[in-house]
Amino acid sequence: MLGAVGIVVIFVMVFGGYLAAGGKMEIILKSLPYEMMMIGGAATGAFAISNDTENLKATLKDIGKVFRGSHWHESDYEDMLCLLYQLIRLARGNPVDLEEHIENPEDSNIFQAYPRILADTEATELICDTFRSASMNYDDPNQVEEVLNKRIEAQFKHAMHPTHALQSVADGLPALGIVAAVLGVIKTMGSIDQPPEILGKLIGGALVGTFLGVFLAYGLVGPFANKIKAVVEEDAHFYALIREVLVANLYQHSINNCIEVGRQNTPRHVRPTFTGLEQALKAARQDF
Repeated sequence: MLGAVGIVVIFVMVFGGYLAAGGKMEIILKSLPYEMMMIGGAATGAFAISNDTENLKATLKDIGKVFRGSHWHESDYEDMLCLLYQLIRLARGNPVDLEEHIENPEDSNIFQAYPRILADTEATELICDTFRSASMNYDDPNQVEEVLNKRIEAQFKHAMHPTHALQSVADGLPALGIVAAVLGVIKTMGSIDQPPEILGKLIGGALVGTFLGVFLAYGLVGPFANKIKAVVEEDAHFYALIREVLVANLYQHSINNCIEVGRQNTPRHVRPTFTGLEQALKAARQDF
């Protein structure tokens, strides 16, 4: 919602200010289709050249993050702590019973109680693979933490590809605007024998290219890239929480302490309250 409001504010302030200063939209509207074809087409082509199909699809998909915001909310962090609590409790009580849950999480009644987490393949695999490693006596906390760090870092770098791709486009748009403007000037020079009022319109149309390139770069594409980056960084805290709890478990801290480690390492604005989490854990114990 805030993203849509921002876009409206940009257009209203830029073009409203232009009109309020006495500017005429006729020249811009007349030149806009051709300038957009040159600048937008060149930017799209460059984007396609510098990215593979997977990154193209991921970037188009991630544009929705500008308007949706972070995927994980406070309730999801609370659910994740409850899920980990139940799995750790089961692992310490009877490790054999845990196996069916980590081998087939889709059929696990524990995972099924948290559908948003189950739907996230990376989070589910991160949990199951770590418990599976521990069951194979790969339980050195330092080694596991190093593996988890590398895995989360790799996933984060992959998630950041779309924002890098969009930022590259934003960096190139002003130059593409200059290209369009130069072509407009070339067109104008071919009509140098025309009266000043016609030449003025031709020069104005050429300058629309420069305006459009800068406007798209700093008014839309650049902010889109920054917003996606902020959302990816925000969502990364969710996987860091998983790491903190699972590593604390390998150090054989009490179950409640493991969960509290995760809660304390959750960003403040999405951190469950101590009392609220305690009530959620009590409900989880009653359900299973």
